[in-house]
Amino acid sequence: MAGQGKVYLIGAGPEDPGLITLRGKACLEEADVVIYDALPNPVLLRHARPDAERIFAGNRPGAPSTPQEELNRLLVARCRAGQVVARLTGGDPILFGRGGEEAEALAAAGCSFEVVPGVSPAVAAPAHSGIPLTHRGLASAVAFVT
Repeated sequence: MAGQGKVYLIGAGPEDPGLITLRGKACLEEADVVIYDALPNPVLLRHARPDAERIFAGNRPGAPSTPQEELNRLLVARCRAGQVVARLTGGDPILFGRGGEEAEALAAAGCSFEVVPGVSPAVAAPAHSGIPLTHRGLASAVAFVT
């Protein structure tokens, strides 16, 4: 049976730390532990409580990486221990992220979780450059493919 913990799967948005959502920031401020990967801007960790545990679980080329199964076990264990966990990923946790797999693992374990969407770089990069992904009369659809 799951404890009273909760996991927030937070999308940090693109590299610009000003583009995290207010909900994502509030979840970071609440968390007992922040588990983050290599993509979010490290400045975002300043939003975490000073006493919050910080765990790097990202993947970097040429460095040891955290297997997804191990990360899923960590999220479930911390939730079952009654902790509030902020799982911070770059962009959006579901689009091109591991958030879907993490949500499945948490649901299967009976853990409480919430997906906190983030601004995806797939949308932010072109917008920042002034390039519309769709434009009336010119482009009526956009597709994201992995």
